[in-house]
Amino acid sequence: MPTLITDEQFLKAPKVLLHDHNDGGLRPQTMIEMAQESGYTKLPFYEPDALQRWFVEACSEGTLELYLETFEHTISLMQTAEQIIRVNRECAIDLARSGVVYAEVRGAPELFTRAGLTIDQVIEYTVEGYKQGMAEAKSEGNLIRVEGLLCAMRHNALADEIAAKVIKYQGRGIVGFDIAGPEMGFPPTDHINAFNSLRAHGAHYTIHAGEAAPLESIALAVRECRTDRIGHGIRLIDDISFVDGHTRFGDLAQEIFDKQIALEMAPTSNLQTGGAASYADHPIGIMKELGFNVTINTDNRLMSNTSMVAEMTHIATAHNWTLQDLQDITENAINAAFISSDEIHEILEGQIRPGYERVENL
Repeated sequence: MPTLITDEQFLKAPKVLLHDHNDGGLRPQTMIEMAQESGYTKLPFYEPDALQRWFVEACSEGTLELYLETFEHTISLMQTAEQIIRVNRECAIDLARSGVVYAEVRGAPELFTRAGLTIDQVIEYTVEGYKQGMAEAKSEGNLIRVEGLLCAMRHNALADEIAAKVIKYQGRGIVGFDIAGPEMGFPPTDHINAFNSLRAHGAHYTIHAGEAAPLESIALAVRECRTDRIGHGIRLIDDISFVDGHTRFGDLAQEIFDKQIALEMAPTSNLQTGGAASYADHPIGIMKELGFNVTINTDNRLMSNTSMVAEMTHIATAHNWTLQDLQDITENAINAAFISSDEIHEILEGQIRPGYERVENL
């Protein structure tokens, strides 16, 4: 029997987060306050617990398309400098309180320009929010480094412009690029010029693939767009067969295994959008066992009412993981991050917290 991990160990374990959306992580109380301040009258509830429940229920209808509809509320409340700074400041604080020591948080700046902000202003206010949040987290005794990824919406035509902003802001709070939004009908190759430009400038990128669309989406992301990482990638399990006690990889699964391309899995979100029936059925368990480069992530903390503590707890409990398994997952994330692993290990120095110190070499 594996040794049970205590609640304190789940909380104190240093965590590395690669896939979190800033417009999917607002605090319900903050949303209510900003709605009242700005005159936004479309929230379904103006009581924090009721609003939180509404988001989880609305996002659990089993499709990515319905899940994405809820973002109209969060995006509407991220249209001013003050709102953007506040949301991203609180993001950094909340992640640090969950034991996250390094996070890459993504957002699509094109979504936050309705009130007249430029894309550059959105980026700069976002980074300012992270900076303020990191400082406040430090004052609480929690060290965290937050870097940004810029998303282009895959159903729009701004990918080239957003990729150029990634190149412009490299080393200034931005470390990579992504495409997000509805996956079906919008293949990653629609934005091949952006990926080619990023690669030519030595910039990192990840691609949402295999979350709601079949294997072909992952194949295009890997083979045509040459992605560094895959956002979600849960449909890769469809290229793995289990027959008479033998495991066989299809060509795509074998390629991703051989290249050790990191899969940014977000268990609760994947359950909500129909990617798995339960935590026990989530592909992360068997794929870790087979040696794939899997990581645990939050995706949208508001929509899933989740945290890195919750995600690790759900998966470790469902798959009988030990502290060593959590260390393995953390090392995967460290090595897949868009800053050097040495930089993350520097952050981790002195951050092995009570209840986790028995895990060596993290």
